[in-house]
Amino acid sequence: MTDAIAVSGLCKRFGTTVALDHLDLSVASGEVHGFLGPNGAGKSVTIRTLLGLLRKDSGSASVLGLDPWSEATALHRRLAYVPGDVTLWPNLSGGEVIDLLTRLRGGVNKARRDELLERFALDPTKRGRTYSKGNRQKVALVAALASDVELLLLDEPTSGLDPLMEQVFRETVAQASERGCTVLLSSHILSEVEALCDRVTIIRNGHTVETGTLASLRHLTRTSVTVTTERPITGLADLAGVHDIVEGSPDHADGQIRTRFAVDTERIGEMLGYLGTFGIVGITCSPPTLEELFLQHYDTAATGSAHSAGAGR
Repeated sequence: MTDAIAVSGLCKRFGTTVALDHLDLSVASGEVHGFLGPNGAGKSVTIRTLLGLLRKDSGSASVLGLDPWSEATALHRRLAYVPGDVTLWPNLSGGEVIDLLTRLRGGVNKARRDELLERFALDPTKRGRTYSKGNRQKVALVAALASDVELLLLDEPTSGLDPLMEQVFRETVAQASERGCTVLLSSHILSEVEALCDRVTIIRNGHTVETGTLASLRHLTRTSVTVTTERPITGLADLAGVHDIVEGSPDHADGQIRTRFAVDTERIGEMLGYLGTFGIVGITCSPPTLEELFLQHYDTAATGSAHSAGAGR
């Protein structure tokens, strides 16, 4: 499978401030790729560089096989971009903005546009100046999702949407992916990324910290375990790979004890064998959430990185 986005060693400075520091990013054609990082990590600078709005200082960047700076016009006919803060022409109606943007992108699927207007509960007859922030986001989302494009670049696209509309967004992006559209999604809503994305890339200070599928990243961290046993668990703290033990008091009704702890994922098997000797009544093992993965890599980068502070979101 070819890469819709191929970035290697991308660097961008604003004066003395390092925004991107040899960033690597690879997004395969047809996948939904999460792009994560704290504020100031360089996510928006990366996306603007991919759009040809900023010129890189060094490194390489290819989008749909084109150079985003020198071939921006041809590129923008094949992609759609939704920022986190949409500005509309104040005197155009929402429908007129949608029609204008979709024509610039090579055409609109009218049936899909009408369906999206209904699903996002958007009145296309109102003028841009009358829309709330959430409705401005809806205009941009409908215009992007109704276009027959190969790539969606979404930078905090659900900013201002209520939870119901966020769910509609997830469903429509999943449908776009099923049609073969590639999606790069930058979002602070980690549950959104976890639900939609095939792979994720985590960046900090303009540099790639980790990339891969959620399954491949989860083996690098710990699994949460809650276990109820007939007898107190002794020696648990002496087992390799066990952390953050919280022992509950015995249940006075039956004397069972609930214990919570974290364990390195590769040591779950031996840990379960050890717990079995204390009479397991019930056990729950929870894989790490994307939030836990993000925080772990954020903390690792914070203590081990010597990179300059990044610019841009």
